[in-house]
Amino acid sequence: MQTYMILSRFTSRTVTDPNELKSVAKVVSDKIKNECPGIHWKESYALIGRYDVVDIVEADDLKEVQKAAMIIRSYGNAATETMTATPWHDFLEML
Repeated sequence: MQTYMILSRFTSRTVTDPNELKSVAKVVSDKIKNECPGIHWKESYALIGRYDVVDIVEADDLKEVQKAAMIIRSYGNAATETMTATPWHDFLEML
């Protein structure tokens, strides 16, 4: 499986009250679980900086990752950027 990092930035439309974020996160999570069965969710982290959240996922099919990112954009009202990630030891072996 390939590892991907989905970086998200909240927009002014994501929530009007930070307490609403839990319900938005549940809607997005449930939608991805139902519509992207090939996604294996590894971790999610809240960030301080340019992005608000990083989701680390694994998948065999890039299209599933693209769909998950689109769900985050649509239902979470967030801007996303997706990157592939290679474990450091695998990267060093490739050299």
